[in-house]
Amino acid sequence: MLPGLQTSSGLTSSSLPDDALEVGRILDAWGIKGWLKILPHSNDPEALFSAKTWFLQVPEAKFRPGFTAFSGTVSLQVEEAKIHSGAVVAKFAGLDDRNMAEALRGARIFLSRSSFPAAATDEYYWVDLIGLNVVNREGVALGSVRDLMTTGPQSVLCIEYTTTLEDGTSVAAERMIPFVSAYVDAVDIAGKRITVDWQPDY
Repeated sequence: MLPGLQTSSGLTSSSLPDDALEVGRILDAWGIKGWLKILPHSNDPEALFSAKTWFLQVPEAKFRPGFTAFSGTVSLQVEEAKIHSGAVVAKFAGLDDRNMAEALRGARIFLSRSSFPAAATDEYYWVDLIGLNVVNREGVALGSVRDLMTTGPQSVLCIEYTTTLEDGTSVAAERMIPFVSAYVDAVDIAGKRITVDWQPDY
């Protein structure tokens, strides 16, 4: 822990909520008044704007070797989070100068899933789609959602599945399906299933 950081920076020793999800990372200080620049894991940062409490954990060593700002998990109370010049920036209670903000570079950001605003009809948070099983109209399993990516105006499901080579070896493979109504028939979050109009050999 950096000298005085716990008492003067608004950081509070905490534990992650049971429904915590990792949603981003602190990139750097922004300005001189303690603001932070954020790298969201999704192109939909609405949850960052609605949550009043953010939870931070120590960055992986490859992102910030020698990190000493805090250990374990801490929480911060959000004063303001917004988009500025295409980037997400945030200000927290008690975090008031650039040195304090710089000390947090690389920290991993978690939010309670219960703090996310309700998604509109036929809209979904990326984090809720990760891990869902994908099947086509005939009931053929196509794999599970490993990630999503944005390609221009639409999102694409990155689906991981296992395939067998000619020598009998099983290897992991990936297929891409546009996440649009032309191909996606239904999304069942509770049932952990997405039904699509897609064939294994597409």
